[in-house]
Amino acid sequence: MSNRINEKLQEDKKLLSIYFTAGYPALEDTVQIIQDLEKNGVDMIEIGLPFSDPLADGPTIQESSTAALKNGMTTEKLFEQLHDIRKTVSIPLIVMGYFNPMLQYGVEAFCKKCHEIGIDGIIMPDLPLDVYQSEYEATFKKYGLINIFLITPQTSDERIKQIDEASDGFIYMVSSASVTGSSSGFGKTQTDYFERIAEMNLKNPQIVGFGIKDAKTFQTATKNANGAIIGSAFIKHLTANGVDSISNFIKKIR
Repeated sequence: MSNRINEKLQEDKKLLSIYFTAGYPALEDTVQIIQDLEKNGVDMIEIGLPFSDPLADGPTIQESSTAALKNGMTTEKLFEQLHDIRKTVSIPLIVMGYFNPMLQYGVEAFCKKCHEIGIDGIIMPDLPLDVYQSEYEATFKKYGLINIFLITPQTSDERIKQIDEASDGFIYMVSSASVTGSSSGFGKTQTDYFERIAEMNLKNPQIVGFGIKDAKTFQTATKNANGAIIGSAFIKHLTANGVDSISNFIKKIR
């Protein structure tokens, strides 16, 4: 079954994926942000579903999550906002969040809704591989959703191979062991890690996330990988400049 993510990964370019928190800066900004990102040449979008206890996220994303929840963002509200998104947007859309809200909504109901709206993939950093495989993989596949797994510099080669085997899209390569938004550029540890993964010749492409904030870090991150994800730097830009300034941010990366 063809998926927009797989089609996008076939393109001969370094992909730029942007993460933002749904319902931030204002509750109803979600759709405009997605449309503007596509207009400005972004290849993929990760729509963050805010959660009250976001363990992997640094202060920038946490603050945007807290603000979005205060604005009234919920899973139900996000699905309402995205109801007609495929009338105007054709690039891959991924919902990124934590497993608890998905579980509360009902995993099957959540996947069905994603499928109806035209969501292509899901990233749930706290859903373990074995639990996914034994309990939820069939449901994700039934609704044509790609589940995207994360690896870090601490992930063993054996584990990376298991994740590669279980994946059917791309592998989200976390550039460091710290939380999002904390890194300033890449040191030798990161570049060694990027090279180590490249040498493993995995069947799935890799996209790097965490620590990418400008043209320089984007280029370093994509030297050995297929693309990079920017989250915290984009949210900081939205906070400082508002939703009408998206093109300025994207121009600085590319």
